[in-house]
Amino acid sequence: MPHSRLRPAAVLAAIFFAIFLLHIPLLSLPYFWDEAGYYVPAARDLLLHGSLIPSTTVSNAHPPLVLAWIALWWKCCGYAPIVTRSAMLVVAAFSLLGVFRLAERVADTSVAIAATVCTALYPVFFAQSSLAQVDLAAAGLTFWGLSSYIADRWALAALWFSLAALAKETAILTPMALAGWELLRWIAGRGKWSYLWRGSQARSHRRHGQLVSPLIPLVPLTLWFGYHYSRTGFVFGNPEFFRYNVAATLNPLRFLLALALRLWQSFGYLHLWILTGATLLAMQLPPLQDGDVERPRIATRVQIIFFVVIATYIIFMALIGGAVLARYLLPVVPLVIILAVSTLRRRLRYWTAAVAAIAALFVAAWVWNPPYGFSPEDNLAYRDYVVLHENAERFTEARYPTAHVLTAWPGSDELTRPWLGYMTRPMQVVRIENFSLEQVISAADFRQDFDVAMVFSTKYEPIHPMLDRWKAWTDLKRRFFGYERDLPAVAAAQILGGRMVYFQERKGQWVAVMEMDKAEVLNAMRHRRVLSGDVGGPRDGQN
Repeated sequence: MPHSRLRPAAVLAAIFFAIFLLHIPLLSLPYFWDEAGYYVPAARDLLLHGSLIPSTTVSNAHPPLVLAWIALWWKCCGYAPIVTRSAMLVVAAFSLLGVFRLAERVADTSVAIAATVCTALYPVFFAQSSLAQVDLAAAGLTFWGLSSYIADRWALAALWFSLAALAKETAILTPMALAGWELLRWIAGRGKWSYLWRGSQARSHRRHGQLVSPLIPLVPLTLWFGYHYSRTGFVFGNPEFFRYNVAATLNPLRFLLALALRLWQSFGYLHLWILTGATLLAMQLPPLQDGDVERPRIATRVQIIFFVVIATYIIFMALIGGAVLARYLLPVVPLVIILAVSTLRRRLRYWTAAVAAIAALFVAAWVWNPPYGFSPEDNLAYRDYVVLHENAERFTEARYPTAHVLTAWPGSDELTRPWLGYMTRPMQVVRIENFSLEQVISAADFRQDFDVAMVFSTKYEPIHPMLDRWKAWTDLKRRFFGYERDLPAVAAAQILGGRMVYFQERKGQWVAVMEMDKAEVLNAMRHRRVLSGDVGGPRDGQN
């Protein structure tokens, strides 16, 4: 297969430089959502206590490779969001180099460059590139593993797949899918369908490599789960985590709904449908020729490998996972992009212009929120969330420094853990589950326990939703995906008996601070106690 003379180190440096410049406005942001809830606390525990099992948050049994990488950067460069995000950008650059090497191996350099650019600019990949989470790292190591596997470098493939599984346990899906596929090939090759594999039969050591190499990553992953069990008594995380992500998802109707969502996330999500549509249209055209030579296609064996991995991820991620997050499919989307770009180059004369237009639409999706519900971590909506919370919480800290604040997660962690980057000191928190009507009404029954409420949107709600106008769809989301509609800020203030003193909104997300009627009196009393020295130590926040 064709290769370029580009040095991997030079390509890596160029990729890192480009994505670092694009992420400069994001590097100092406080930690967002699952970063604040799990990954940063777990990495901080590793840094401070040397423990692979987190103590300041409940363990989810995720392997520690990425957390160790972050802790190493903190050890060398200091604890700060800019250090964390720079460390993750190195991982993102290495992952994109993996996309480049994979695409170059299965196609050519022009396809590799175009596919790498499209992957880097795809909103989900771009947003995840600087976030302290594990899915992108697992995907990047998977691309390196696939590149080695396709080149018949079995030992190296086993190493990359093992590292991917130690970044996130679900990365084991790729080598297991390959092992199953090779086993099927071996069985079919011995039977009446052997003609299907004629020309692709290998020597015995090659067959052994194909079958055994994908199984090796099971060893380190099994050792990790064994260690986790010995320390916690649980194999796959705490019981609530297992219930939410596995036990509660095994329903046929939920599987079909989740499967539809996973297909959409793989082929249509955030302007990806334009690339998919262009590819389907291009397939109606005859292949182009360079001189007397027809432009090559990706080898059938490679296409089958890609489709096996894509199908495995889509089906498995529809079967498990309480939250149907697009980042779980990061190992899949770049494979779709490579196949699509190769098809466009093979059949479309002005394919570079088409790819450039699609890349521009990906960039537009960084800031343009779609007319359907999506996770803010899938584009720069997460920055809007962080800025909203940072402003509201600093307002709350400055105006009500000793107040008890009613809020929900992750606001509760942001207010009580200054090392997440939102506060200068911890505040005292009264926590509820969410801001649904039922939860806010229940909070009103113990309003004497808090002085201030910080209420915010826990999800993006499009102004003109495509599907939410149908009650049946809303009911299905509530039944199978934990959907709860946030109560508007004005309604929450009325139910809680408070007065709104702060409100800010950005592109469908909002945050409000409201003080209870007693807040001014109680704050005055507490200030007098502080000034007179008649005050004890702060109470622990409720987490």
